[in-house]
Amino acid sequence: PCIHTGTDRCYMTSQNHGFAVNSDKLPSGWEVLFYNANDKTNEGIIHNSLPYFSVQFHPEHTAGPEDLECLFDIFIESTRACLSLTAINIKVELTKMLRYDPVYKMINDLPRKVLLIGSGGLSIGQAGEFDYSGSQAIKALKEENIKTVLINPNIATVQTSKGLADKVYFLPLVPEYVEQVIKAERPGGVLLTFGGQTALNCGVELQRCGVFERYGVKILGTPIQAIIDTEDRKIFSERIAAIGEKVAPSLAAFSVQEALDAADKLGYPVMARAAFSLGGLGSGFADNKEELKLLATQA
Repeated sequence: PCIHTGTDRCYMTSQNHGFAVNSDKLPSGWEVLFYNANDKTNEGIIHNSLPYFSVQFHPEHTAGPEDLECLFDIFIESTRACLSLTAINIKVELTKMLRYDPVYKMINDLPRKVLLIGSGGLSIGQAGEFDYSGSQAIKALKEENIKTVLINPNIATVQTSKGLADKVYFLPLVPEYVEQVIKAERPGGVLLTFGGQTALNCGVELQRCGVFERYGVKILGTPIQAIIDTEDRKIFSERIAAIGEKVAPSLAAFSVQEALDAADKLGYPVMARAAFSLGGLGSGFADNKEELKLLATQA
């Protein structure tokens, strides 16, 4: 993990060295560009006026993190500017590229108590990874001295273990029960993305009913609108197309005939998904209309 000095943002990098430049002995005009988040050693230098910079890691390492692959864009841009005798300030351009302006409002005042909607019953599309991630979320909150309230009907999970969450409710993950917990506990925030599909559906329904707003509960982590957009396959496909991301074309269908019509537009073979998981009854691959009709009938 390396920190960029101009923005204080942290980036993951690939490294294979055992030495570092002494930041205290840099020549005049040179400044620290990146430093190691763990031991504070130098990870990059930059000149404050000349178009020179260097880093102590591998931004091009495609087998590892590619967070700073954009450094090559700056390098190419600077060489083109120099060839055309155009003035360019590398430091300013780098800072501009690496700066992040949040789309959503950042929460600065941390809540004193957080409700986590747990993993529930383990099933296809909602397996043990949510139990693990939820457990880690509880640990992270406790490190920040934030009280944790967990609602999870499944006693056979790690996150419901004694001593992990401050309080555990063994209740079904349905809006009515979750609202009662919110009413009783009055948490300042809620985490919806650590409980799999059931928790997401429950959170969206609570938002639509105005429960979070009614009790002044802030949604932490992934914004609720982002969850709604990704839950709707049609809207998600439109959002992906809007940012120019290259993905396989897809269409949503609500009947067997709609599925067949969609396949005619997309072209065979097609992959049918009856639910949010890749497997299960009604999901699979179809090479022709007969195979797709069989899958769609089972969905």
